[in-house]
Amino acid sequence: MGITEILSYFTEENLSLLLDKYRSLGPLPGLLLPFMKSFVPPLPTLVIISVNAAVYGLWLGFLYSWIGIVCGCLVTFLIVRKVSGHPYLVRWAQKPKVQKSLSWARRQAFNYVFLLSLFPVGPFVVINMAAAVVGMRFRSFLVAVASGKAVMVMSVSFIGHDLNRFLEHPYEIAYVVAFVGVSMVISKRIERHFA
Repeated sequence: MGITEILSYFTEENLSLLLDKYRSLGPLPGLLLPFMKSFVPPLPTLVIISVNAAVYGLWLGFLYSWIGIVCGCLVTFLIVRKVSGHPYLVRWAQKPKVQKSLSWARRQAFNYVFLLSLFPVGPFVVINMAAAVVGMRFRSFLVAVASGKAVMVMSVSFIGHDLNRFLEHPYEIAYVVAFVGVSMVISKRIERHFA
């Protein structure tokens, strides 16, 4: 069985059946699917979050998706951070051009992690790894990823939970955009507080 055959299984209908089948396990399936997203990039984030909201309800679906995704990001970050202390990588990082790039990346790390966490599709694994390699502080990474993913998961859950409403009244997406903007400002203030 090839990887494309496995990934083709992850449709909205199949995931709904899977979550319903293992509902007796409580929130575990709803947490594990988003958690796996940090390790298997091709998994369909939009489908996973929408199905969680459909099976568990808007608020529990949001909570399970958010906890799963954030935990996956944190585990990836910590693994790469541990490996980045390898002597070969440390010597490579001492080169002047690499130091200059790393210095710039460290200053901008919070903004990029937060902004890229807002997108439901994208290279989550690469973002987590890059943040670890540049030596982003764990607390800053946690705040950026937790707040960015909260906004993304809530937006996808909210829209996916009542998609017909947004199709009938597309101007209501402006509320979601305003929510994203306000969340970014609040998250940046929280990060400054911890800096």
